[in-house]
Amino acid sequence: MDLIIVESPSKAKTIARYLKGKYRVDASNGHIRDLPQKKLGVSVEKNYEPRYVTSPGKEEIIRRLTEEAKKADKVYLATDPDREGEAISWHLQTVLGLPEDGENRIEFNEISPKAVYYALEHPRKINYNLVDAQQARRVLDRLVGYKLSPLLNNKIQNGLSAGRVQSVALRLVVEREREIQAFVPEEYWTIAAELREAGGKSAPFRALLEKRKGKKFKVTSKEEADAVLAALKEGRYTVAGVKKSVAKSHAPAPFTTSTLQQDASNKLGLSAPETMLMAQHLYEGMDLEGEGHVAFVTYIRTDSTRVSADAQQAARQYIAEKYGKEYLPEKPNYYASKKGAQDAHEAIRPIDLERTPESVKKLLDRKHYNVYKLIYDRFIASQMAEAQYDVMQIEIENGSYGFKASGRALRFAGFTRVYADFRNNEEEEEKGLLPALEEGTGLEEQSISAEQKFTKPPIRYTDASLVKAMEDKGIGRPSTYASIISVLTKRKYVEKDGKYMKPTEIAYRITDMLVQYFTDVMDVGFTADMEEKLDEIEDGGKDWRSIIAAFYPPFEEKLRFASTDGDELTDITCPKCGHPMVRKTGKYGKYLACSNYPACSNIVSEGEAEVSTTPCPKCGEMMVVKMGRYGKFLACPNYPTCKSTLPYGTPEEKEEIFEGICPECGKPTKRLRTRKGKTYYGCSGYPACKFMSWDIPTGEKCPKCRAALVRSPRGTVKCSGKDCDYRIPATRKPKEKK
Repeated sequence: MDLIIVESPSKAKTIARYLKGKYRVDASNGHIRDLPQKKLGVSVEKNYEPRYVTSPGKEEIIRRLTEEAKKADKVYLATDPDREGEAISWHLQTVLGLPEDGENRIEFNEISPKAVYYALEHPRKINYNLVDAQQARRVLDRLVGYKLSPLLNNKIQNGLSAGRVQSVALRLVVEREREIQAFVPEEYWTIAAELREAGGKSAPFRALLEKRKGKKFKVTSKEEADAVLAALKEGRYTVAGVKKSVAKSHAPAPFTTSTLQQDASNKLGLSAPETMLMAQHLYEGMDLEGEGHVAFVTYIRTDSTRVSADAQQAARQYIAEKYGKEYLPEKPNYYASKKGAQDAHEAIRPIDLERTPESVKKLLDRKHYNVYKLIYDRFIASQMAEAQYDVMQIEIENGSYGFKASGRALRFAGFTRVYADFRNNEEEEEKGLLPALEEGTGLEEQSISAEQKFTKPPIRYTDASLVKAMEDKGIGRPSTYASIISVLTKRKYVEKDGKYMKPTEIAYRITDMLVQYFTDVMDVGFTADMEEKLDEIEDGGKDWRSIIAAFYPPFEEKLRFASTDGDELTDITCPKCGHPMVRKTGKYGKYLACSNYPACSNIVSEGEAEVSTTPCPKCGEMMVVKMGRYGKFLACPNYPTCKSTLPYGTPEEKEEIFEGICPECGKPTKRLRTRKGKTYYGCSGYPACKFMSWDIPTGEKCPKCRAALVRSPRGTVKCSGKDCDYRIPATRKPKEKK
């Protein structure tokens, strides 16, 4: 029996159901090999050769797949139809020992019986251009992330990460926030007149002031608004021109990954990661009661708007039968994909039009149903006729001032019968048509108003607008948009204010530092250009190592400069080896490091290079003063051989404050501080007695529960037990008589 290997168990389940036992179908659960997690994994000296290792936890899967491959008559690799999917197939081919030029790679844009059987009839060799493009991206991202992240940790704080695409996306968010902070609102006034035909023959309509003496005009102050109103009172309103037309609105293209994420955010309130999770389930297949595992939509990582001829014809037939032939355009609708789109597969669409959203509404949960309905409706709408509107504009004059009134009414619904077009202005649709007026007709004023307004700052990014910005600027690819947003959120570089993204304080520091030292890496144009170079590798015209070789040496030079910028050679000698010390700046301030590094790794805090009078309790060497995140401390100079540390200061230098009585042993309690500076009280008999309290202990125990009685800062004596309400209110001292 032949073996088919896919990435996901869910996908395997769907395909196995369609093939009805004719093939064995198994899953690799994603990548089985990758660069090591805790090492660079790229040999810079050996032409950037990547070192792949078995992904953690995949040993058993590899063993199982290896045994199944040996038993199989033929092995087919059916991973996703993109660069990453091709790389996964290549890793499987290598690990399972399959022939390098064997025709065992199959792919399909949708998981349907027809598509799967067609793919099995047309296997091909691994496309090594796709593999190399993915290797280049992986190596490039590893070099940037693995080198920049330690720099951020050393210069700013621990636990930070940087990424070639992630950091550029963060820069967009930070720069937008700075635009908002720097924005100075400008005052302006809108003047609106409620008018009707003189003599009361027409319905009233609203017109806005737009011009003065034939030129665009904006009122900028109350004084100016009052002057305009006074002038209008003295004049007369007359119809200067009437324009009537039919406006057409073309149906939107079927979804790409980007437009799906944007629409799901705008219409459903879903984040980009949420949308892609729902879409992934719909693509791989879900259990339907009475039917088993069923796939709903085509491949969901795409920037192409192309639709197969069969799908297009099925849509046109569906539209004609359900809505009538008047909803069909004379010729099928075709949509141009954006420049640089990978057109190997189609737009996102439903697999089977007979599986309508209504037919599965009770079988899917709300989020899956909403995403499926969005995809289904958008695809149907994309093949429908244009919407048509009767549009009317009336230009009105009053002395030197010009007003404009606009109205429109739906003439033919077209695609909007199925899919509400978010691009249309709903307010205009609600206005309806204006009254039929002729040029020269006199008008009378029903009312007039002047409203003060202020210009508004740029709007913060949402998931939808950040995805659109990344797509427009060429940052990342469809498969990366959701993961970028997910990383920014999980790392707390951005926080959500409603649906809007606001950078956290650390985001500014990260962005400023990376922009200062790595202008090219943080440049939007550079990132987009690198995506084009990866496309050139895929097209077969570029060697992937040459692209890395052109990027890395200058990047490494900038990295060296960034890590040593501000370093200063001093005349202080290293107490360990006698070499001069170098003054450096780290996340805790300035410190001194031995210039003989890495032979000598001695470091001491700036200003505390002197040796203390305290011997190391482990090895006897006199300890040195160092600075940590919680202040000064004593450390053994023989680190890392001896890792002994002590609190800073001798008992003589650091006065001990005794306050309170231990209720357990009766000894005095000492006032102490946690590493973060919070005060607490501990028994002076430690470690024999380990009593501790946040409040001052009285030395007595609660008569109700026998827990310690403590005195609060306000003088109230209370039980320290969480569930006990025993307390003695503080007694107020009488006021002294003057």
